[in-house]
Amino acid sequence: MNQFILNQIADFQKAIDFFIKDIGTLRTGRAHPGLLDNIVIQAYGDYYPINALANISVPESRSLVIIPWDKTVLKDIEKGLIAANLGLGIVNEGDKIRLTIPPLNEENRRDLVKRLNDKMEEARIVLRQAREAVKNKIEAAMVAKEISEDDKFRFIKELDEFLAQKNEELKALRDKKEEEIMTI
Repeated sequence: MNQFILNQIADFQKAIDFFIKDIGTLRTGRAHPGLLDNIVIQAYGDYYPINALANISVPESRSLVIIPWDKTVLKDIEKGLIAANLGLGIVNEGDKIRLTIPPLNEENRRDLVKRLNDKMEEARIVLRQAREAVKNKIEAAMVAKEISEDDKFRFIKELDEFLAQKNEELKALRDKKEEEIMTI
């Protein structure tokens, strides 16, 4: 692998890591705390991620229990969950909040797969932008006579092969998540 790719490899990996985190928030019909990763709660006059205010546990495959460390923020957490519009049943039990995950019907599953594909396309765009940045550096190095024209074409070919690998990695992650979503 050439030095241009090696210098930018972190950008490619960030796109993959963000995609993994982003698709973790898509519900698959089974409960997991990652469903609440993007939820921000307004409490104490500021905004906090929900996991900074409460413990999130999974007592059953179709429910989550949120137990706040400070009981005074229970109503704030409930408001934040309602505002997030996750499509989950929210029950305030006085000292904790129980979220029930309704089973997905075929239409919900198809909508989730569409959102999954949109997220994958966003990740591919980020990968293409990282590729463009590397390609521009390769071309600038050739213009500055740091590399030969043959090296430029070889490096760009390596870059395209590397990008194809990353796209395959994204596709494999997407396929795995789609299988989780479509499993009844």
